[in-house]
Amino acid sequence: MCRHIAFLGPPSALGEVLVAPAHALYRQSWEPRRQRNGTVNADGFGVGWYAEGDPSPARYRRAGPIWADLGFTDLARVIRTGALLAAVRDATAPGADGEAAAAPFADGRWLFSHNGAVGGWPGSLAAPAASLPAEELLSLPARNDSAVVWALLLHRLRAGDELGQALADTVLDVATAAPASRLNLLLTDGDRIAATAWGDSLWYLAGPGHRSVVASEPYDDDPDWREVPDRTLLVATRTDVSLTPLKEPPA
Repeated sequence: MCRHIAFLGPPSALGEVLVAPAHALYRQSWEPRRQRNGTVNADGFGVGWYAEGDPSPARYRRAGPIWADLGFTDLARVIRTGALLAAVRDATAPGADGEAAAAPFADGRWLFSHNGAVGGWPGSLAAPAASLPAEELLSLPARNDSAVVWALLLHRLRAGDELGQALADTVLDVATAAPASRLNLLLTDGDRIAATAWGDSLWYLAGPGHRSVVASEPYDDDPDWREVPDRTLLVATRTDVSLTPLKEPPA
């Protein structure tokens, strides 16, 4: 499993969102409060953020734990952004991909993270993956379940699907092929956030000042945090949050 977070709001230092809060993502890497599977998220981390006037996000990713990277805390202190997505990773299975397997995955203006695991990996995703063009499979960023889920989602986004619809259809596709999967997906294009609650915790905070935060768990004890029900799609802008029940896979 993993912990992840997306933020839309007034320009803020990365550290104000990811490090400074009492239970920030930084601390969740070794002491998550609501993680249902796994205990420590030390198998890599990453953050993607948007600079004003540039639709393509920058990324900083590493294969080791976030607390061991002194360079990150320096960057987090000075880099400011109005939109970000970040994650700390607990790998589903041992692998050699290292930094390449750390979220967020990126393409064009999109950033993506998967908190969970695909049941029966890798055989369970053979059928969904076979529907993808060969060039998309050959360009997978890593050899893990999250990378294949990202490829399935990205195929829909490139075809023109809206963020929320693309996430919902991808979850249904994967859950049909691999019913035991945990599929908390998180996606942003810098203007919107889309997320699914499917097997693990998901919360959101819609605060004053045109701010929306969506995260695996609250980063502080603000009473305005709201938990997202399981089997739910969330779509947020800086001013609005909507929740929609997700379809269950066929029996």
